Amino acid sequence: MEIKKNDIFDIDIVDMSEEGEGIGKVNGYTLFVKDAVIGDRARVKVIKTKKSYGYGRLMEVLSPSPDRQKPLCPAAAPCGGCQLQALSYPAQLAFKERKVRDQLKRLGGFDDPQVLPVIGMDYPYEYRNKAQFPIRRGKDGRIIAGFYAGRTHCVIETPRCYLGDPVNEKVLGIILDWMERWGIEPYDEERHMGLVRHVLIRTGELCKGETDDIPPRQLMVCLVINGEKLPRRKELVEGLLTLPGMTSISCSINRERTNVILGKEVRSLYGDGYITDTIGDLRYRISPQSFFQVNREQTQKLYATALSYAGLTGREKVWDLYCGTGTITLFLARQAGEVRGVEIVPAAIEDARANAAANGIGNASFYVGRAEEILPRHYRETGERADVIVVDPPRKGCGRELLDTILAMEPERVVYVSCEPATLARDLKILCAEKYELIKAQPVDMFPQTVGCETACLLTRSDGRHILQRENVD
Repeated sequence: MEIKKNDIFDIDIVDMSEEGEGIGKVNGYTLFVKDAVIGDRARVKVIKTKKSYGYGRLMEVLSPSPDRQKPLCPAAAPCGGCQLQALSYPAQLAFKERKVRDQLKRLGGFDDPQVLPVIGMDYPYEYRNKAQFPIRRGKDGRIIAGFYAGRTHCVIETPRCYLGDPVNEKVLGIILDWMERWGIEPYDEERHMGLVRHVLIRTGELCKGETDDIPPRQLMVCLVINGEKLPRRKELVEGLLTLPGMTSISCSINRERTNVILGKEVRSLYGDGYITDTIGDLRYRISPQSFFQVNREQTQKLYATALSYAGLTGREKVWDLYCGTGTITLFLARQAGEVRGVEIVPAAIEDARANAAANGIGNASFYVGRAEEILPRHYRETGERADVIVVDPPRKGCGRELLDTILAMEPERVVYVSCEPATLARDLKILCAEKYELIKAQPVDMFPQTVGCETACLLTRSDGRHILQRENVD
C-alpha cells in the first residue's frame, strides 16, 4: 500500500521519537506525529513522505492515552519550546530514561548499561532562570514577544512562558510599551531592518541567610539590537528600574544576518554588567554572554552527582573541560588538590576567575580556548597526567583529539556530563573501546516539559573496577 501526502489514517501511537513526536505505523510504514503521545489512538493526516517514513498532522485524538494531560500553556502546541506538555510528568521521566538507555545501547554498543531512574522535580514549571524572546511585529501590526514555532522563524506570541520566571512577563510588558510609545521598531528578519531583535532576561538568587548588601533576588535584561545606538535609553532604564531586584541592564550589538542571538559587543546601560546567582552555597557571577545552567534546583542535583562520581579525597589533579563560568569547577575544587577549567568564551572565563575569588577558592585555574586544543597541547608539552577529568560539552560532544588525549592521560575516573544522549553514546563508545568501563549513568531532568535531559556518567579504568567496588562507589 503506497502512503501518499494528504492520506488520512487512524493509528495507534506506540512510541515517541527523540524529538518528542508520537510514532505510529500504517502497514509497517512509520509516521511521526507532533503532539501525539504514547497510548493515543489518533486520526492523522500525512503531510510529508519519505521512502520508509513520513510525517503526519494530528487531526483528532480518538482515544487519549492514560498519560495524556492538558498542557498548562495555551500556546504549547504551536510553540517550539515545549514538546512534552501533553504528556504526564511521570511519563516524561520514563521517556527520558528510556531515551538515554536506548542511545547507549544502539549507538554506544553497551549491552546492558546501568541507567538509574531520572531525577525529577517536585514542581516542573517556572524553573528557567534565563529566557531569550525574539521581538517582531505580529500579523495585526502590534509588537509582540514570544518563541519560534517548531522548525520555523515564525514568532508565536507567548509573553507568559510557564517554564520561565513569572517576572519575564512584566519585563516584556515594560519593553514593548516603551517601543510602542517611542516608535522603536522591532527587527524584520527578511529585510534585515528594525532595531530590537531579542530580549534576554536572567534571574539570580543568593543563598538563604546572606547578610551582605547584595539584593537577594537579581534581574538582568539585555536587548539585542541591530544597530549601534539605543534611542530613549533613559526612559527604558527608568521603566525597568521599577521592578524589584533590577541589577543589570545592557544592550548587545548584533548587526549580522545570523541565527546567533547575542553579538560580540555588550554595552552596559545600568549596573556592573552582571548578576549573582548561587548553586548550593557557592556564588557565581553571570554576564549576558556566560553559559550558566538554566535550572538552579536541578543543577545542584546534577553537580552533586558529578562530584560524587569524581570520588575526590583532597589530593587529586582534576581537569574540568567546557567549564563555562566555573560552576562544576568550584564544586570540584573544594574537594580536590588542584582543578583546571577550560572554556572557549573569554567572558565566561573572566566570570569563572571572579567566581573563584568571590568564593575564596585558590586551587582553581582557568584557560581560555577550545578544550580540543588546550588539553592536547598541555599534555604534549608537559606529559602531565590527571587523576580525574570532567567533561560537560555542548550538544555536538567532544572532539576526537580530546578523546584521544583523555585515553593517553589515563585518569582514574572520567565524569562525562551530557545534554545530548546521541553524542554521549558516541563518545563513550570510543572511551570504553579499550581502557574504560561505563559504571553507571544518572539522568537528571534539567528541562521538564521538553525532550532535553542531562546525564552524568561515571567511567573508570577497566583494570580498576575492583577498587571502586571496595570503596562502595556503586
